[in-house]
Amino acid sequence: MNKENKKLGMGLGALLSNTKQNIEGVKKINISNIKPNKNQPRKKFNSTELKELSSSIKSQGLIQPILVRKIEDDNFEIIAGERRWRASQLAGVHEIDCIVKDFKEDNIFETALIENIQREDLNVIEEAEAYKKLINLKNIKNEEIAKKIGKSASHISNLIRILELDKEIQTMVIDGQLSMGHARALIGVPDAISKAKEIIEKKLSVRDVEKITSKYKKGKKSVSNKDPNILDLEKELSDKIGLKTSIQFNESGSSGSLTLYYSDLNQLDEIMKRLKK
Repeated sequence: MNKENKKLGMGLGALLSNTKQNIEGVKKINISNIKPNKNQPRKKFNSTELKELSSSIKSQGLIQPILVRKIEDDNFEIIAGERRWRASQLAGVHEIDCIVKDFKEDNIFETALIENIQREDLNVIEEAEAYKKLINLKNIKNEEIAKKIGKSASHISNLIRILELDKEIQTMVIDGQLSMGHARALIGVPDAISKAKEIIEKKLSVRDVEKITSKYKKGKKSVSNKDPNILDLEKELSDKIGLKTSIQFNESGSSGSLTLYYSDLNQLDEIMKRLKK
């Protein structure tokens, strides 16, 4: 991984933090001279959340500058912070605090993706499409993306597979009618759209859907009897916190338990410190 990619992989904290070191790099730019990034991974903005942020900006001002790059004359393109820019427009702000950085074209999308993921701003489909585009754009593997953004490679692979589903089912996922687990269970299943509608109508759990669709996946062997969605969650959580984890659901799937495993007392002490924060 080269130095530039390492810088991106560290996240945007260093670029966007409100520390005294960065305050000199902040400049006010006319909001009409700023345009959104055409490659912004996030396509859908919640109107209620935008209004709430707009009200906050009206009363408190913009706490964190947006990140932009100069494109021509006095015009700028957003690299990170389109949501804040949109909310500032709603608030009637004429000038907005910006940090101007010189970004190469092939790193703009990557930076925007990392920023959105760190803020948990993308829905499942937007995130999947962003990973797929990044893989094609930079010709890198899932494992390399995983290191940059702090997610597991299996999480990225599973998300990208959801894009194999019909657009109608993807829309159901975006609207929150189907979970990622439901969607994954429908991959490779005949007449998936009608089954998706049945899931919504009957309010079927992921476990129910796995049982219904298992006959279409008999050729695929699993190393565990545990739901593959749960295994993926366990791995992602383990990668995130550095500890072995186990997730157990009861029969109904509505409740269960989360177990963290530690190897020595130092690890236990570290877990306790994190929980107390």
